[in-house]
Amino acid sequence: MTTTGVPSSDLDTTGRSHPAGRHLVALVIGCLLILPGVGLLLGGAGLAITYAVARDGAGYLILTMPVLSSSSPALTAEDAVVATSSDVPSWVLDRLEFDIRMTARPLASGKTVFLGVAPASSLTAYLGGVAHDQVVGITDPRTGGERTAVLRATPGADRAPAPTSQTFWTAAATGPGQQQLTWRVSGGQWGAVIMNADGSSGIAVASSIGVRAGFLLPLAFLMLGVGIVVAGAAVALIIIGASGTRRPAGGPGAGSATGTGGTPVVAVPPDRVVGDAPVAAAPSLWHPHPRAVSPVALDARLDEPLSRWLWLVKWFLAIPHFVVLGFLWLAFSVVSLVAFFAILFTGRYPRGLFDFNVGVLQWSWRVSYYCSSGGLGTDRYPPFSLGPEPDYPARLDVAYPQRLSRGLVLVKWWLLAIPHYLIVGLLVGGGTWAWNRTSQGNPRLDVMGGGILGLLVLVAGLSLLFAGHYPRALFDLVIGLNRWVYRVIAYAALMTDVYPPFQLDEGGSEVLPGPPPPPPPVPADRVEPVAQRPEQPVGQPGERSGEQPRQLSG
Repeated sequence: MTTTGVPSSDLDTTGRSHPAGRHLVALVIGCLLILPGVGLLLGGAGLAITYAVARDGAGYLILTMPVLSSSSPALTAEDAVVATSSDVPSWVLDRLEFDIRMTARPLASGKTVFLGVAPASSLTAYLGGVAHDQVVGITDPRTGGERTAVLRATPGADRAPAPTSQTFWTAAATGPGQQQLTWRVSGGQWGAVIMNADGSSGIAVASSIGVRAGFLLPLAFLMLGVGIVVAGAAVALIIIGASGTRRPAGGPGAGSATGTGGTPVVAVPPDRVVGDAPVAAAPSLWHPHPRAVSPVALDARLDEPLSRWLWLVKWFLAIPHFVVLGFLWLAFSVVSLVAFFAILFTGRYPRGLFDFNVGVLQWSWRVSYYCSSGGLGTDRYPPFSLGPEPDYPARLDVAYPQRLSRGLVLVKWWLLAIPHYLIVGLLVGGGTWAWNRTSQGNPRLDVMGGGILGLLVLVAGLSLLFAGHYPRALFDLVIGLNRWVYRVIAYAALMTDVYPPFQLDEGGSEVLPGPPPPPPPVPADRVEPVAQRPEQPVGQPGERSGEQPRQLSG
């Protein structure tokens, strides 16, 4: 199997293209820091947004509870209010300015409701021998149906002493209609209760819980600040680590500003030309974007003309491919697991297994290019083939590595690739990971990907539908993003030790076309020297300073 981009003979397949030494240490530390850094940034941003838009007029964050009902005399939340260790100083909670507000409205007419907060030990002693239900959770509405409270029943008497006659309450509220209790949290073990004021059985209330925390906004700013520092340090370390893989300018696969034979391509002013030949070289003005060195070669050709409407149904036409690819990616996972142990013990990726996984990637790329996030760049139906199919307008190849690092196989697919997972997740999944999992837990590639790539391909499809034209710049960008994705997939699938570059190589061709060859040198007999003229007085007509050689027309 040969590569269509960088020749495999030019690639260092022994692992030396991977960051080494201090570069590898920097990369590992950066990968370890990037997730907590991003987590702090997202958490701080979430807290700040919540503080700004989710509070009521009194500054409380409100949680509306589902209807609470019980046939017993009391509903408690003994473990859900506040529980602090005895060694926590009381001034800590005082400085936090943490307030709780509870509201309850009886659903049955003629009932007088009671709300109370008390030390957990006193509440337990008061309800000893009395039947009561403890709120231990709330069902998740995403599982279907409405939210309901999860209760834990404790058997006992069907009537309790009137709570209004007790003196151990730290905060209490009672009366007909909706009642509200506000309590400034302090250290200790606390519990809350909702009862009928006379201690009788049968409770049904609509309730809510509000929290007001003076420390919320400072905490958000603190998390944002620490997150910026940690994420910034992580990014810097990842850049330092990844830079260890970059080859010198002009290395294999890199773009070059030279023509054939290494001669610089130059721009020559017209007055320096004799006929069509330049007489001297000016500084180079042609600086192409250097291509990254990668064993993954992804090419695509815009197969015009394209149908205006066919892209609307290509996904349906490709259903047979999706079925086959589902099984192939299951096999891809098993093969990758076998290859993991083979690399771990022998340092080699078995060639037959490698060729199979390359075939799965090739098949997936052709289908993706035909109907989904690959770009919609052809109307030719993709072949059912694990081979390279060089005549198809979408091609992919991976250079076979002669040796792979037995140590890196333990960490590169989950730790070192974390920064790329974050980027690829945004590209193909709108913030989700590039790898999805089947119901059996097996990883697979999401060829129906969304995210940024999905949006760009949708724009391309709309352009085809209404204008009959695929914007070339958009095509180059889509292919460049897919090239990034497949480089990461090959790395995560243990098929190479070459760390994926943080570089967007746009365009359908893996190797950029070079500049035109330089013109031939100018023979000495084509340049006519200009005879020296006597100096003329200043101000006389015909004065010409810095006389240049005159050029022959023939």
